[in-house]
Amino acid sequence: MRRYHAPGRVNLIGEHTDYNDGFVLPVAIELGCTVRASEIEEPELRLSSRQYPDSRTVALASLDGLEPAKHWTDYPLGVARELKAAGVELRGLALEIDATVPTGSGLSSSAALEVASALALLNGQAIGRLELARLCQRAERNFVGMPCGIMDQYASVFGEAGAALMLDCRTQTHELVRLPERVSIVVVNSMVKHELGSSAYRERVAQCQEALAHFPGKRALRDVTLGELERKAVEIPEIPLARARHNVLENWRVQQFHMASEAGDVARMGQLFVESHRSLQHDYEVSCEELDFLVDTALTLGGVHGARMTGGGFGGCTVNLVEKGAEGAFTAGIKAKYEERWGLDPAVIVTTPAAGAREYRAAG
Repeated sequence: MRRYHAPGRVNLIGEHTDYNDGFVLPVAIELGCTVRASEIEEPELRLSSRQYPDSRTVALASLDGLEPAKHWTDYPLGVARELKAAGVELRGLALEIDATVPTGSGLSSSAALEVASALALLNGQAIGRLELARLCQRAERNFVGMPCGIMDQYASVFGEAGAALMLDCRTQTHELVRLPERVSIVVVNSMVKHELGSSAYRERVAQCQEALAHFPGKRALRDVTLGELERKAVEIPEIPLARARHNVLENWRVQQFHMASEAGDVARMGQLFVESHRSLQHDYEVSCEELDFLVDTALTLGGVHGARMTGGGFGGCTVNLVEKGAEGAFTAGIKAKYEERWGLDPAVIVTTPAAGAREYRAAG
């Protein structure tokens, strides 16, 4: 038996910019997905999950004609199909999956599952790290049907302990960003996920393309300046214009956040967090009442430098920059206020940047 692990991620800033060739600044987290792989004689994949007791078995020969089942196994099966298309010889395997990153939280549970599954399916066969991330992205786009950018899979593969990644989604290269030691990254899970999330995600992708059509010769919204956007504003319908404005300014905020972090300017980092959230709330319209409440409440608590929603939106998590030593008071305060308002107990996770996907060498 071989064992593989891939982390989830929390995106510090740069939301909905990855599929527009923009900049993002995620960190891999300790929560993730572990896959135990055992070779079997039959030419098939046996998939089972500790979180979902409904297992599934698929013959390797049927992968080419396989259709998505709107089932959690679509993620590893999509990866298997992409590996097969890339010429990788797949062997019969039983994959036992166990995840600590919660589904629907905006912490990239799907990317962690894809990457860990890919390593397990490769079963020791070599692959470049960037190709691994791209292959897993293709699986999600081509098989699952989600038009995602590269960020989640890239962060899961390239994560570095102790550092964030400033990722250029066009060149698919990154710089390491050291965060000031005086702050902790604290994630708060709203414990809700509104159903329109996936359809609204596709809608936002289309709206960005509609805005981009007003800029002939530009490859992506990443190439549009604020001045250019303002000069074209009267020609662009209101909603695509708002989506484009978020993207143009969010790319700028990522770069500003990078500089502030390098300078140890925690106040500026927190200000950019809040500006990002307001843009997602009003221009991109992917927040929700629960996330807005968590952000607004966090900003009233001691030791909080900034708060924003993270991930696709419509539920999931917020990410908070909290002064070291204030994490306990923050946790107690946010839990009490959220439970009082919504009747839910939010999961609070104090996390640090973690290493990327890997095989566990220890037996078992």
